[in-house]
Formats: sequence, C-alpha cells, structure tokens
Amino acid sequence: MGDFRLQGVDGVVGKMRGLAPKLRRSGLKKAARRAMNIVRDSAKAKAKTIDDPETAAKIWKNIVTQDSPKEGAQVGGVVMRVGIRGGAGANQYSKDASGNPGGDTRHWRYIEFGTEHNPAAPFMRPALADNVGPVTEKFANELIAEIDAALRGQ
Repeated sequence: MGDFRLQGVDGVVGKMRGLAPKLRRSGLKKAARRAMNIVRDSAKAKAKTIDDPETAAKIWKNIVTQDSPKEGAQVGGVVMRVGIRGGAGANQYSKDASGNPGGDTRHWRYIEFGTEHNPAAPFMRPALADNVGPVTEKFANELIAEIDAALRGQ
C-alpha cells in the first residue's frame, strides 16, 4: 500500500541504540502493530458498509494486522501490514479459504479495485490514506513509551 519513513526522531533513535537488539525489535513491533490497528479498524468499519448482508462471507471479519518478518529483514527493520485473510490469489479456486472467520472472502479485490462490469468501491486504500497522521502519531507515542519501559526494566 505505502511506505512511511519517520524523520526528525533523533532523540528516540539515540535511546533505542542503548537497548539490546531483541528489546529494540520487540518495542518496534508493538508500536507498529498498535499504530496499524488504527488502519485495520478503519478498514473494518468501511468494509462493514459494503458487505452484502445476504451472504455468509463477511470481509470485515477477515481484516487483520500482521507482521511481515521476511520483508522486515529485507528493509532492515519492522514491516507491519494490514490485509485480508485468504489473500488475493489469482485463482480463486486454488485453496480453501472457508475456514477464515469471515468465510471465503477472496472476492474482496474485485470490490476494492473494481472490474470492467462493476465500479471500484475501495475500502482498504482509504483506510490508510485517511489515517496517516493518527498512525504516525500513535507509532511515535507508543515507541517512546516502549523504549522508556525497556530502559526502566534494564
């Protein structure tokens, strides 16, 4: 969806360097997850408004915040994503996603991006775009709190 880089947080970075690597990573993950939960909650609220009440599939129940350790290792940090369980595989018959809490909702991408027959009704992209400020603020506040807690505990 998008990448964000925080600048102007030299004091926080200095405090982080005083922590053990495991504590650093743990604090970053907690702060990132708590911040991205704002996007998750917004996406859930938007998805509830477009879900078809006559079907068993509920897209909003499958929206989750998850860590991406592989991507985090590639960029040298922590990557936290908001996505939909079941993914968006090209072949909707390739795997069984009916075990998800909201059922098989792999059709979400047709709603988000539209098709040649149906206009797009985005709910994931606006959830991020509308919350960049609150997510950044929450992340900074949570990270400072995590660092202070770790420094007190050392």
